[in-house]
Amino acid sequence: MDAAGWIDRARQVADILAADAVERDRAGAAPRTEVGLLKASGLVTLLGPTQHGGGGQTWDTAYRVIREVARGDGSIGQLLGYHYLWAWAARLVATEEQISAVEELATSTNAFFGGAVNPRDADLTIHDEGDTLVYNGRKSFSTGGVISDLTVLEGVIEGSETHVFAIVPTEQQGIRFAHDWDNLGQRLTESGSVEIKDVRVDWASAAGFVDKQFQPLVYNTLNVPAIQLVFANFYLGIAQGALERAAAYTRENSRAWPYGGDDKGRATEEWYILEGYGELQSKLWADEALLDAVGAEISEVLHAPREQLTERRRGEIAVRIAAAKARIVDDGLDVATKVFELTGARASASAVGLDIFWRNLRTHSLHDPVPYKRREVGRYALLGEIPEPTWYT
Repeated sequence: MDAAGWIDRARQVADILAADAVERDRAGAAPRTEVGLLKASGLVTLLGPTQHGGGGQTWDTAYRVIREVARGDGSIGQLLGYHYLWAWAARLVATEEQISAVEELATSTNAFFGGAVNPRDADLTIHDEGDTLVYNGRKSFSTGGVISDLTVLEGVIEGSETHVFAIVPTEQQGIRFAHDWDNLGQRLTESGSVEIKDVRVDWASAAGFVDKQFQPLVYNTLNVPAIQLVFANFYLGIAQGALERAAAYTRENSRAWPYGGDDKGRATEEWYILEGYGELQSKLWADEALLDAVGAEISEVLHAPREQLTERRRGEIAVRIAAAKARIVDDGLDVATKVFELTGARASASAVGLDIFWRNLRTHSLHDPVPYKRREVGRYALLGEIPEPTWYT
């Protein structure tokens, strides 16, 4: 199947999810059925090697797929986007042998990934027992962990500054989820806390280490710009879903305002409603064009030989992604708010469910402060400086 076919399949999945998104959001059950749908559709292994049954697609396509799924359900779009990033974790930091083993395992078993890697918490501690590493600690966020098959762990070896990534089976006694995710939006992402207790990993599975030594590449730092663009794409999908849902409501239910001195027979004839939808659609088309452009840029380097990436190129891509993210946060929240003005008072009823889009976008857009993204862009525009790689840049 080509890229267009995968995007169309994602669109079909989104339509299924959209049909009962509001009801599932209220129920708040772990999204096992939804992840099962993603697995059955083949979207989970979109980036996996074809020789193991994967889609063999690029990140350029993956970003568009995330966007489409989020149009139907923002929570599931986020889960899929995080899964793609964690499934790519081995390729980001591991050795070639480790990459092959992880990709074969994950693709052939249709595995879904979660991650316990929240940098705002204290690092997990790692005790080196010689041939084995033992992880312990707690993370306050572990998106998708509850419904995952594999979990990405990251910690620091005791008495050192050595960070070690490892991929482990989720179903084990040492990984204990608190089931305490109870937020305004993105309610089905299972982003609650997790306790890691005596999870053992062979040194041979420590990602990127050979003889207990890690050889860094600039490519290792692509995890942050890659996932920041994941964010931007499911934000866009949520905003697109809001506009589509509102437009359907206006066509089917909204009534023209009869007291303005310019009476119309239908709400769809009201000039201010037409102007409002035109403004919001124009913003989202512009955001889509920017996201597609930067998606193509980072996809090119994600699929290129890892040794080729320079610090300058990495920084330029990160700045462009920062700009795209800042733009869609502003425009997406504008869309999710103004759709109420275009649909009317009755559209605020809980049964209509227009609030889900604002709640979802507002919740996750607080992940890291957008003003810092604008500052990164400003320093680049004014001084030609690229951001230093951190857990958030």
